[in-house]
Amino acid sequence: MPLNPNKELKLYYSISEVAQMFDVNETLLRFWEKEFPQISPKKTGRNIRQYRKEDIEQIRTIYNLVKVRGLKISAAREALKKNKEGVEKSTEVVDRLRALKAELQELRAQLGE
Repeated sequence: MPLNPNKELKLYYSISEVAQMFDVNETLLRFWEKEFPQISPKKTGRNIRQYRKEDIEQIRTIYNLVKVRGLKISAAREALKKNKEGVEKSTEVVDRLRALKAELQELRAQLGE
């Protein structure tokens, strides 16, 4: 049976993998977990965190609020509480714009400018 290319191959990611995705340290992820109840990775018997795709999306939203937009933790928490859907959509837009910017920079480099 052929593999479905759209299917996620991994159900869980380690804290080190997630930290690498966002270029942050593991300590910051643990801190955010305490500050934002939206981040709730599964913990194994040995207290090892296992992040699901939903957790990673929450971290992406928080990363955008805190690191990209420069909000303080309390302001980011309030923004998530007041307008979760709007914040998530703006995060998606920012991610798409970043990808587009990278593509345009690559094209520019190929054109020799």
